[in-house]
Amino acid sequence: MPPNFLFLIADDHRHNAIGSLGTSAVATPALDGLIAAGTALTHTYIMGSTSAAVCMPSRAMLLTGRSLFRVFGLNPDNVSPYPMDPGIPTFPELLRTSGYRTYGVGKWHNEPSLYARSFDDGASIFFGGMSEHAAVPVHTFHPHGLYPLDAATPGHSFSSELFVNSAAKLLHTHPADHPFCMYVAFTAPHDPRTPPPEFARRYPASDIELPPNFIPEHPFDNGELGGRDEQLAGHPRDPDEMRRHIADYYGMISHLDAQIGRLLDELEVTGHANDTIVIYTADHGLALGQHGLLGKQNVYDHSLRVPLIIRGPDVPPGERRDGLCYLMDVCPTILDLAGLDPPTECEGLSLVPMIQGAELDVRESIFSAFQRDQEVGVDDPWQRSVRWGDWKLIETGAMGERHTQLFNLVSDPWEMRNLATQAAHAERLDAMRSRLMHERTVGGDTYVTGG
Repeated sequence: MPPNFLFLIADDHRHNAIGSLGTSAVATPALDGLIAAGTALTHTYIMGSTSAAVCMPSRAMLLTGRSLFRVFGLNPDNVSPYPMDPGIPTFPELLRTSGYRTYGVGKWHNEPSLYARSFDDGASIFFGGMSEHAAVPVHTFHPHGLYPLDAATPGHSFSSELFVNSAAKLLHTHPADHPFCMYVAFTAPHDPRTPPPEFARRYPASDIELPPNFIPEHPFDNGELGGRDEQLAGHPRDPDEMRRHIADYYGMISHLDAQIGRLLDELEVTGHANDTIVIYTADHGLALGQHGLLGKQNVYDHSLRVPLIIRGPDVPPGERRDGLCYLMDVCPTILDLAGLDPPTECEGLSLVPMIQGAELDVRESIFSAFQRDQEVGVDDPWQRSVRWGDWKLIETGAMGERHTQLFNLVSDPWEMRNLATQAAHAERLDAMRSRLMHERTVGGDTYVTGG
């Protein structure tokens, strides 16, 4: 029988906000255990967003293996608040049609019709983008996919506990004669960052160390400084206020980690630990004071890079892979591990060769974009970036100005020293701009940003 899948996705979890992946100040014993028993892909990027709600296109790309400018762009007549094209199959849907029993728990934030096609069963289903963690408006599973907004009822426990409780119940009722795929999508550590008191007390704000690239204000207007996320703290950024935000973030992550540990224990109890591939990731990262920013509506690494941890049969234990990859590569990777071919339209690449050590890299470069809408005009702000080898280029247009940033990510992983104006790097800058234009063409980015 093919392997089972337990797929776990967090909301706003930055790539290095895990104890054993860079931030020892935050306690994550369950995730650290997954890393020790599996393989961590340390340079996993999202392709960005064509929405201020970055989670929506990010999850759509993950589920389908389609790229940013194609996952929403195939159906111009779709007027749903969730603009993902409903004709694109998701990986749970493809597993379901191949004999898997599929379960959905937690945040969806995309087409309800796609949810109905993707899952045989589910619980505590949240179609929104964010909510109070103590009262998430959730739906019970409906076999015919009917989920009117007024049918949602508030959950009666903290979001991460609510979703794990539901997932555990489904694990205990799963029939043994079918492989399963369980998709568990958390709303933590997204704001409002209100960790339960026990976890909040673990992180006094006075003990928090600010990141090296903390600055009070972003060096220029990137077109997003007035956005919702950036207004959750004062301008300029006060160091003590940022420490409080980071402390709450860590508390949310540690509480989430504890609930993941509970679910992994249930996997053991139900006898599925040895035949289940567990995958943990997030839909995007978060700034929290880095570069003077608070949210994720930007193309710095703190917002684009996410954790990606895989444990299970045929996955090497205790390994790390540093090759570049996209979050959308998870879709064909899961299908590959299940012995299935991806759809011909899938743009993601299977990471199985990299995971198993046969290849060091599956991609030469990573392209990312941010804009607030699927279509933007010449006066609208835009951000574009490319990472190619050790280098990263960011081009930004906003408020009638254009800004160029060039970073060497080996010597400057926090993206603090802009080398774009240095004559010694002029040839590198030209090459990076050419690579960015190539990636934009390949990725279907047709917006003309002036070169």
